[in-house]
Amino acid sequence: MAGPFTVLLLPLILCFPLSSSSPDILSEGSSLSVETVGDVLTSLDGTFSAGFHPIGQNAYCFAIWFNKPPCLDNCTLVWMANRDHPVNGRQSKLSLTKTGKLILTDATRIIAWETSTASLSPTHLKLYDSGNLVLHDLEGAKLWQSFDSPTDTLLPLQQFNKDSRLVSSRSRSNYSSGFFNFYFDTDNVLCLLYDGPEVSSVYWPNPSVLRAEAGRSNYNDSRIAVLDSLGNFSSTDDFTFKSADYGSKIQRRLKLDFDGSIRLYSLSEGGHSWVVSWQSFPQSCLVHGSCGPNSICSFIPSFGRKCSCIPGYKMKDHTDWSLGCEPELHLSCNESEVGFLKLGHSEFYSYDYGLFPNYTLERCKNLCLQLCYCKGFQFIAMKTNQPYTTYCYPKTQLWNGHHEPSYGGDFYFKFPKAHFSYYNNPLKDYELECSARVEQLNRPYPKRPENPSLKILLWSASVIGGIEFFIIFLVWYFLIRTRQDSRSTGGYHLAATSFRKFTYAELDKATNGFKTEIGRGAGGIVYKGKLSDDRIAAIKRLIDANHGEAEFLAELNTIGKLNHMNLIDLWGYCVEGKHKLLVYEYMEHGSLAENLSSKTLDWKKRFQIAVGTAKGLAYIHEECLEWILHCDIKPQNILIDSNYEPKVSDFGLSWLLNRGDVKYSKISRLRGTRGYMAPEWVLNMPITSKVDVYSYGIVLLELVTGRSPSMGVHGIDGKKVMQRTLSRWVREQTETWMAMIVDPTLEGKYDMAEMSILVKVALQCVQEDKDARPTMGEVVQMLLHLVEKQ
Repeated sequence: MAGPFTVLLLPLILCFPLSSSSPDILSEGSSLSVETVGDVLTSLDGTFSAGFHPIGQNAYCFAIWFNKPPCLDNCTLVWMANRDHPVNGRQSKLSLTKTGKLILTDATRIIAWETSTASLSPTHLKLYDSGNLVLHDLEGAKLWQSFDSPTDTLLPLQQFNKDSRLVSSRSRSNYSSGFFNFYFDTDNVLCLLYDGPEVSSVYWPNPSVLRAEAGRSNYNDSRIAVLDSLGNFSSTDDFTFKSADYGSKIQRRLKLDFDGSIRLYSLSEGGHSWVVSWQSFPQSCLVHGSCGPNSICSFIPSFGRKCSCIPGYKMKDHTDWSLGCEPELHLSCNESEVGFLKLGHSEFYSYDYGLFPNYTLERCKNLCLQLCYCKGFQFIAMKTNQPYTTYCYPKTQLWNGHHEPSYGGDFYFKFPKAHFSYYNNPLKDYELECSARVEQLNRPYPKRPENPSLKILLWSASVIGGIEFFIIFLVWYFLIRTRQDSRSTGGYHLAATSFRKFTYAELDKATNGFKTEIGRGAGGIVYKGKLSDDRIAAIKRLIDANHGEAEFLAELNTIGKLNHMNLIDLWGYCVEGKHKLLVYEYMEHGSLAENLSSKTLDWKKRFQIAVGTAKGLAYIHEECLEWILHCDIKPQNILIDSNYEPKVSDFGLSWLLNRGDVKYSKISRLRGTRGYMAPEWVLNMPITSKVDVYSYGIVLLELVTGRSPSMGVHGIDGKKVMQRTLSRWVREQTETWMAMIVDPTLEGKYDMAEMSILVKVALQCVQEDKDARPTMGEVVQMLLHLVEKQ
């Protein structure tokens, strides 16, 4: 039997990480702690360090940074492991396990980041002089390296390939993922992309010219780019540049900055500061999304980029220009009530209704007036072989506004005539408000058990063996209980760090004892409530404790990753014992299902709902950081706000997928609602995003016909056709008499072109062969652009 000192000292030995003899190496079984200042790896030449770096109040990322210029809390970061999931300043650590995996854990013992590696032989982590952090096995093979997963920076000799992507930070002080991307496009050309919450567009190379005209070649299949140590950048698409200080052997870094511009930085002599030695955009207003929608960007040499709202709009968020401006005046479709304001030497890129050459200014105005959704038009007179050729570009959306004195075109905004006299100054300027208020996240952490080792050692010298076993039993029991408590609460803390945590008493009071029920489903009941700050909320109370827990975490984690105008906003949550609740924004007009039979839902609103729903689904399928399947698209889960803008809701049945895995996903149980479920569910086929496309197609058929798939329909001959052949019935009627399928509550008041589009799109979406269905991104494009082809 082991002696008392042997048994009780063993936990003490295991508590301390094994240290490495080299400052650039982390050995297997060792860890780096956020609380230990000296717990960093440093390259042998002293250029780089890797460790925990503060990125906010009590928020840390495991990162790599330059040691020059000398820094403490504001270092020059070149790589981050967990930029979007910072960890706490206590108890967090990076560990190299004995199975060959790097794991970054938060104080809640939740994994914030990890490598997908494994090794049967011993491993070690090494920080090289190049800034590359590499995980090696015993034979020296690379199991993982930071150079393969860059964040916003490329270092000399770090290969950039078809799988690489630089993503900008959100702002100068917010290190989380922003809206700008640097990558190889599918045509093998290096591109810069604005990928915002609503729209996305490539802005470099110049999208208005052909690739060849921009000096690029897409005749390559390697897609490789590299920056050498002397300051020369070269790519297989023939794009090259040299730094202003080319040839100097100094430290360099190529960074995609938060403003969307790529810049090459060189460390000045003496290592005191970084200087820009090349940049893609000397004039930052050429970057798409610079000032958000309905705004215009002006470049002032002595000041830099300046954003302004266009006439009739106001700044949406005074702390963030990327959200742009929103309407403050109603724009009528009545041609006699609107006119145009001119903004000279200005343009708005993309979202053209069409190109109309040789139109006069008056003819262009009349064209825009006839289109209710025309926001304004671009008018350009260009000198060609003839004296002048004019071009008219009506715009359906106002993005990427840019004012440049040398630009030869003008822009004309549609504007209410009644307010002409109030807008002598065509642009409205706002100052950004930088709030110093810091909100503390409600993130409780498990307490560390007190170490009773010294006390036990003193007792063990004078007590009998029976007392020794008794003490060991108590220690073992305490540790087991602590771990169980941590496991039981950890998932909630991770899921809910971005939202407010409400108490059950608060929500009971807000709902007046859960009195007013506004919705009900398989997962829970929704009540209307008034919060303490007077906001009206929809509060979902999960029904079953066991099933509800999984659904609770699924919905909370899923919605926490989303940010789109056509997706429901989640304000907070509550978890107390068996009580699990979610707090959403309240939708004044309820669900689409409640409005389909109402005459207030005219054709214009129906088409708007179809487009908005498609945009929301395209975002969760194709644009957010993780691909998400909703799995239960139906009118009951499409809510309508005061402006009849749709918001997709109820992600309790959603399925999160890593990018690239969506074509091969398998889900163990049926999900969704009968009548809206794609054939793949019944046939036990692989489940992909096309199941949502199918359900969306059924919803479109309901918008057009006013008939639910849960009820029958009658053909011309009076024969009842059940819901499983609803799409076949619609297809047969459109071949003979399309007006037969239109919802009679519309009383014949609908746009034939738009109705034809919805029917065509719906029938494509409900194809039995999933590969024949379009993606939701393609659906959005068809709905927005097919009108002009009819």
